[in-house]
Amino acid sequence: MSDMKPEWSAMLVEAVTQPGIISTCYTTFHGYSIGNQALAYSQCAARSIPIGPIATYKKWSELGRHVSKGQKAIALTMPVTISKKDNAGEKTGDVFQLFTLRNNWFVLSQTEGADYVNEVPMPSWDKARALEALDIIEVGFALADGNCQGYATGRNIAVNPVALLPHKTRFHELAHVVLGHTSEGQCADSETTPKNIREVEAEAVAYILCSLLDLPGLVESRGYLQSWLQGEQISDKSAQKIFGVADKILKAGQ
Repeated sequence: MSDMKPEWSAMLVEAVTQPGIISTCYTTFHGYSIGNQALAYSQCAARSIPIGPIATYKKWSELGRHVSKGQKAIALTMPVTISKKDNAGEKTGDVFQLFTLRNNWFVLSQTEGADYVNEVPMPSWDKARALEALDIIEVGFALADGNCQGYATGRNIAVNPVALLPHKTRFHELAHVVLGHTSEGQCADSETTPKNIREVEAEAVAYILCSLLDLPGLVESRGYLQSWLQGEQISDKSAQKIFGVADKILKAGQ
């Protein structure tokens, strides 16, 4: 198990302010979650390891390559299932899952052996498939305010038919729902997320998805993020949520 603590906030800031990082992460580490892609990228950069495909020691062996002597693995998050116990220490039969860091992966440049070709499938996304998978309905736009690009209520979203960047707006509104923002008003006993953080979380998800799918709107998205942050720093908790929700919405449409 790794003793490192991922700096999710710093990784998110780098991803949304430096053009090309998100697409580089996807094309290099496409088999992993968006959060793990960012985590792998940050470790390679910090250790001056050339960016390249990653795999476990066993997987590289199966591919005809071996880890070079003295190389240290990079850490990614992976789920661990834990059985709940009662006060007497007996298992209750209930289980829960948490994510922990494990140093199990090596970059291509840390290995030697047979030639390796990284075949990267182009990312795709289907709106109808995603809406069904996420149990979200896109309804007709019903506001008189033409300046409003879109909105989300409950598990419904709406996109202004004359929105400047309808795809970005749709991702933004989907993110509000999946992040749980639209249900917070119904949870009287919970602490709600401040509006500026809600907007930053949703827009950061939209930025990531537009980057991955090579869609326009990144400049506008960065401006939107800066206007809501106003110099504040996003928390690690929010950054983790953003990576996770972007991954969920992307996979829902594939």
